[in-house]
Amino acid sequence: MRILIFPDRARAVQAAVIRVVRQVQDKPEATLGLATGGTMEDVYRGLIDLHRQGAVSFARASSFNLDEYIGIPASHPQSYGFYMRERLFSQVDFAAGATRLPDGASADPAAAAEAYEAEIARLGPIDLQLLGLGQNGHIGFNEPSSSLSSRTRVKTLTASTVEANSRFFAPGEAQPMRAITMGIATILDARRLLLLATGEAKAEATAQLIEGAVSAMWPCTALQMHRDVTVILDEAAAGLLKMRDYYGWVAEQEGAMHIGLAAG
Repeated sequence: MRILIFPDRARAVQAAVIRVVRQVQDKPEATLGLATGGTMEDVYRGLIDLHRQGAVSFARASSFNLDEYIGIPASHPQSYGFYMRERLFSQVDFAAGATRLPDGASADPAAAAEAYEAEIARLGPIDLQLLGLGQNGHIGFNEPSSSLSSRTRVKTLTASTVEANSRFFAPGEAQPMRAITMGIATILDARRLLLLATGEAKAEATAQLIEGAVSAMWPCTALQMHRDVTVILDEAAAGLLKMRDYYGWVAEQEGAMHIGLAAG
């Protein structure tokens, strides 16, 4: 696990953006695993900017998103399908049909989850999976107590996750309580994982992710078992790490903080 700690959110986001772009530059036909949420909005703005500058094309790439709410249509402003179209897909050059999300509007969500898992298996593996981090340690919508061997499935959200996401819904608006999410084992099948966490509110989850025991109560800790994980943090998110100085030393020795980006 590579731990990269940057002075502020802006530089942490930039580091994540550059690594996604480098993946697509190195392998134009890459399959990307994409995430949603507030942390990712700046990442996608960065990708759009570099695409407009000619640094990256997604024309041969494809993508799978981690999750989707159940019970709202893809046209709903708070669906993740809408989020991705507005914040990335409509502004870069993915080919038609190359971007995929679970079908949260399906009359049979469990069957839709199985179909999504099968499609990932058929077209994967995912080359680079982008991840955020919930305050309770969830990745995707794999909430605490999720099986570390779980596959794409229907998951009931915790009250804390519903509360954290309530800011995206209007007062009184019905908010989904369930979602289809890639499972932890599905996420771990990706060739490379890239997790971005910023802000003091993520510090406890970050400390568990990096230094805690592997446990279903902190689903993010399953990433410790993956062979190729990069964790990008700002100083605030890294605030509870006991070995903070060591991670900085390792990154400095490896030159991992200074990744370049060439147009192409």
